[in-house]
Amino acid sequence: MKRVVVTGIGALTPIGNGVQGYLEGLKKGVSGANPITHFDASQFKTQFACEVKDFKPEEYGIERREARRLDPFTQYALVTAEEAVKMSGLDVDQLDLDRVGVIWGSGIGGLYSLEREIEAFAVGNGVPRYNPFMIPKMISDIAAGHISMKYGFRGVNYATVSACASSSHAISNAFDYIRLGRADVVVSGGSEATVTHAGIGGFNAMKALSTRNDDYLTASRPFDLDRDGFVLGEGSGAIILEEYEFAKKRGANIIAEIVGAGATADAHHITAPHPEGLGARNVMKMALNDAKMNPEDIDYVNVHGTSTPLGDIAETKAILKVFGEHAYKINISSTKSMTGHLLGAAGAIEAIAGILAIQHNFIPPTINHFTDDPDIDSRLNLTFNEAQERQVNAILSNTFGFGGHNSSVIFKRFES
Repeated sequence: MKRVVVTGIGALTPIGNGVQGYLEGLKKGVSGANPITHFDASQFKTQFACEVKDFKPEEYGIERREARRLDPFTQYALVTAEEAVKMSGLDVDQLDLDRVGVIWGSGIGGLYSLEREIEAFAVGNGVPRYNPFMIPKMISDIAAGHISMKYGFRGVNYATVSACASSSHAISNAFDYIRLGRADVVVSGGSEATVTHAGIGGFNAMKALSTRNDDYLTASRPFDLDRDGFVLGEGSGAIILEEYEFAKKRGANIIAEIVGAGATADAHHITAPHPEGLGARNVMKMALNDAKMNPEDIDYVNVHGTSTPLGDIAETKAILKVFGEHAYKINISSTKSMTGHLLGAAGAIEAIAGILAIQHNFIPPTINHFTDDPDIDSRLNLTFNEAQERQVNAILSNTFGFGGHNSSVIFKRFES
């Protein structure tokens, strides 16, 4: 099969806008949590989230009229796709546009737009005056559609929807399309914008969110004894994947190579992970086998690590089963401690964190660690509180979603 490389990335995150801003936030161990500004959250159990900061669509070339027709999750997607395309140096006029596609993930899609229309209907005494753009704004596949329309990409185009694993599945599928020879280039990644009444209220009702309102900056505490749920985040990540010979021929700057992917199911519970991390164990093994790599070849695992009582323990158990003694030699970290949980966009921005780790030889930290959990092996290097310098040649990134969906992807340093 064909080799697949990364030539561009784009990021819009709660700890930095643009790839450079995101990189700086990762290195500094910044918390992206803040009191919610998108709406009045004073009556909610959780009153904070990891919002994108200082985002003005017009500053990214999205005109006001166009912005009104796009849900924020699509706006975020367009912004990061543009950054990634620019970094890649793709010249649209020189491409066979029938062989350039978009595979984009979102766990929920245009929740903000759907919520506003339902609220307007309720206030309007049941008069059905719905915006004609309501459906095109809310459907999860619309971000992929808008990216393709902006650039004229006529190849494969669809959305992956698998809760928090959505954008990892998008990246995996893009990888497969290219290595099977069905596309030359695929824009992949994911976006999410669910810091809304329904987003916060719904996850509160599930008891999934941290309620540490008086200490929101440190509320996302993966692996800490006192973790009490995840912090909802928003944003987007985009990755340009290309067939190696195609990228080489056009003189592209190759920044990493994707070499393996896996997808499994827990088949256990709608929200809780398998207690022994069975699905997580299987998906990491699958990705390693796909990459034809041994556990010893991995330097860094960017874990799903949501800061939930059950999930963090199950994932560390799975890592110990897969990596054996090598588990104590790798770095492990949860960047959700900084960005919060971006749901369907999590896999994209976390894969980008791994790519940046390879580029800059550092491990992003798991911040907000105060107390060891006796149920988590203390010999694991969970990269607590501060970034660490390290030669990083290969990374594995995990994302797991409600419904038992698991995805792992492996990137490594590019060698011609």
